[in-house]
Amino acid sequence: MAFGKVFIATSVDGFIARNDGAIDWLPSGESGEDYGYGAFMASVDGIVMGRATYDSVLGFTPWPFDKPVVVLSRTLSTQDVPQRLEGKVRISALQPVELVAQLRAEGWRTAYIDGGTLIQAFLQAGLIDEMTLTRVPVLLGTGRPLFGALPRDLHLRCVDSRRYPDGLVSTRYRVERGAVHDLSLIHISEPTRQPEISY
Repeated sequence: MAFGKVFIATSVDGFIARNDGAIDWLPSGESGEDYGYGAFMASVDGIVMGRATYDSVLGFTPWPFDKPVVVLSRTLSTQDVPQRLEGKVRISALQPVELVAQLRAEGWRTAYIDGGTLIQAFLQAGLIDEMTLTRVPVLLGTGRPLFGALPRDLHLRCVDSRRYPDGLVSTRYRVERGAVHDLSLIHISEPTRQPEISY
């Protein structure tokens, strides 16, 4: 079984943020609906996020996660973690395959993979098992896309779909087993072919 799960909102045309990173087009949260987030978080052992995602949530008070967070970054170090987050957040510069091996050795069975570029990297490494994509009824025209290039088609199986009163549609997909697990096809061992994560 693959390690990662995705839970993310996109515009109908597949963007997760504007070009400048703004997410002002997302629902305000006034409805009180969590769109399945609570149940999803109960199903994972922790969160793995990229630097850009970490920067966007760092100022939140209180800290929005009650499970351990690993931030993949080549530029941050342990000293950059605020004192209030010690024991809750750690920094790693490992590649996805290496990080997953480490976390599994620590007892993690599955993790919430958060951040567009990070999701792409984990998909290419065959480390995503399930994706919940919530479509917000808006077209942005341009922005930061959720998905990028893949070495070959990645087949998904729709597990369920739900429409919310405010027009959002949440669909849960299972990544077909073996879809991208042949690492020789994606050259995972070649550093020059590794996707650039926001380290």
